[in-house]
Amino acid sequence: QVQLVESGGGLVQTGGSLRLSCAASGRSISLYGMGWFRQAPGKERVFVAYVSGSGGTAYYTDSVKGRFTISRDNAKNTVTVYLQMTSLEPEDTAVYYCAAKSSLLTYTATASYHSWGQGTQVTVSS
Repeated sequence: QVQLVESGGGLVQTGGSLRLSCAASGRSISLYGMGWFRQAPGKERVFVAYVSGSGGTAYYTDSVKGRFTISRDNAKNTVTVYLQMTSLEPEDTAVYYCAAKSSLLTYTATASYHSWGQGTQVTVSS
């Protein structure tokens, strides 16, 4: 069983930075690709970033490329996944979720992820 706990959200002004963390634990957790998604009020949950199990490959949605960086620290049964966010904009306001992926389906689809955290709120004021 995989458990995911996000932290690091908060209120920041436009142009500011935040670093989100996701503490992931469970059997074989270091083998899973990990993703960050976000959900704004009244909108669907959408893909933000993905990092492979080894940490060697990362993908981003176009709107955050050059501003966000995903990374991970792997241990045997514990993984920490980070999302460094810079040059934040009001459009980045959302609840951010981390998720663990083991399927071969596309990394941008929520259906490809089997475990989710509870989310952390990010609010960017203008």
